[in-house]
Amino acid sequence: MNSRNEKIETIIAYGDDEAAIAQASDILRKGGLVAFPTETVYGLGADALNADASAKIYAAKGRPSDNPLIVHIADTEAVYELASNVPQKAVMLMEAFWPGPLTIILNKKKIVPDGTTGGLDTVAIRMPSHPVAMKLIKESGVYIAAPSANTSGRPSPTLAEHVIEDMNGRIDMILDGGAVGIGIESTIVDLTGEIPTILRPGYITKKMLEDIIGEVMIDKAIIEPDPNLRPKAPGMKYTHYAPKGEVTIVEYEPADMKEDYQFSAIDVKTENAIDDEIKTNNQKVIDKINALVAEKNAQGFKTAVIATKDNAPYYKCDSVLVVGEADKGVTISANLYAILRKCDTIGAEYIYSEALNQNELSGAIMNRLLKAAGHRVIKVH
Repeated sequence: MNSRNEKIETIIAYGDDEAAIAQASDILRKGGLVAFPTETVYGLGADALNADASAKIYAAKGRPSDNPLIVHIADTEAVYELASNVPQKAVMLMEAFWPGPLTIILNKKKIVPDGTTGGLDTVAIRMPSHPVAMKLIKESGVYIAAPSANTSGRPSPTLAEHVIEDMNGRIDMILDGGAVGIGIESTIVDLTGEIPTILRPGYITKKMLEDIIGEVMIDKAIIEPDPNLRPKAPGMKYTHYAPKGEVTIVEYEPADMKEDYQFSAIDVKTENAIDDEIKTNNQKVIDKINALVAEKNAQGFKTAVIATKDNAPYYKCDSVLVVGEADKGVTISANLYAILRKCDTIGAEYIYSEALNQNELSGAIMNRLLKAAGHRVIKVH
């Protein structure tokens, strides 16, 4: 059942319906697959302690079997059942950020099958804050392994409609909880080494983590991606979150500056000092994107531009997709994946995006956008 090529009848129901939660819980207990909303993106869930059920996730998504799954729990007692060692820093992070968009990686107990962890000796755990997710975990009585509910490599789903596009006929049930809040996946921090290490940036920033537990490192694979690496956490592959068209990021960069995304809030100068500078730099990006669009349109290709609200009116393209406000990261993260999916809807073959790096979530947002672009970036000076 639920093999990648086998068409099944997918049940679609509202997530706040008690009968739907009960039905979804029964499906999970029997080893089936249920998509459900979290505060980050929609997850594709199965019983985390059932190796056969976890295998169905990989089949439905077309996901590489070495890509680990995150185990979703409803109380901190579960951590001690799943992990062989729970350091004090893990406890501090759980107290500070759970329930919420933070995943911690710990050494696993044998109770967690290798099929759930991608063959690793570690387990990724988080406690979601979305009420539907919490109800489902509690009522089903199982820990839920759940990657994003999309086919592998595609933009993650932030609406039930996105899940239906990718998963209808592949899984048993979809719980519709409306639009998610944050729109990008949880921060993942590995606590198995001497220094806690961020494996995937997210809403919980490096600074927020350091305020609680002190020094935190960023895994070098985030900054210098390696397509051949064996992922220690979801989303570490080189290309991910990608639409069908070719995405290119156009970014202003001073000639003497190196590429360096620190995955935390950027330093902001006073408004008076940077107002004219921002306008000039933005215009350079706008001019370059308009030139690229004109070139591709002249060759007969369909193009799209991903732009922030203030810059959008200045682009000369039939499809200008407004992703949010440049200095408000949550407005961008909530819309980014939906915008990337819309590029497919309109049939865009070449997609040009501004660098969305002037906000408090710039590290997490640029991580996703760079992966969607396969790290294809054009610098303007």
